[in-house]
Amino acid sequence: MAKQGQSSNRGLDGLTAAANDAAKAVAGKGLPPLHLWNPPFCGDIDMRIAADGTWFYMATPIGRPALVRLFSTILKREGDKYFLVTPVEKVGIRVDDAPFLAVEMVKEDHADGRRLRFRTNVDDWVDCDSAHRLRFEMSRDGGLTPYLHIRADLWAKVTRALYYDLVDMGEERMIDGRPMFGVESAGEFFPMADAEQVRAAL
Repeated sequence: MAKQGQSSNRGLDGLTAAANDAAKAVAGKGLPPLHLWNPPFCGDIDMRIAADGTWFYMATPIGRPALVRLFSTILKREGDKYFLVTPVEKVGIRVDDAPFLAVEMVKEDHADGRRLRFRTNVDDWVDCDSAHRLRFEMSRDGGLTPYLHIRADLWAKVTRALYYDLVDMGEERMIDGRPMFGVESAGEFFPMADAEQVRAAL
């Protein structure tokens, strides 16, 4: 078994089989209970999630969406590190930015107001609400990059096209005595930036 800092000899087929076993154990009951599993760390594998959401194994894109979906269900974050976890092993992988990408947004009107729903690149639908918040980070070019909380400590980066849609539906509100520009969903207001800075940039 590989130790901390070493590479795991675990192949893609073996990891796939273990992930399938985990999925079968909870078939029809949602995601695997990763928080209940405490397997030994078996080292890092040469798997990477690129900033555009593409999964790579040994520098080659994983071209099977079903396999990417399967691996996404056993993905766990601890601090700044990411792991694929099964009941019998834990292996480290690299994530360039966020592990998921929000690629579609639907705006629904409810009696209590507007609700935004997002679809990720692995076909999960997530409602933007108090439990699944939007946050906005300043990028190196001075722009804003939105992220949506998916589950546990895992986030999805919102595509640039959807970011512009969010800006279009944005509004100003006073937050702690400051005018902030942001967007509302499910009764929650998610600030993007200082409203005066936004007006100056327009």
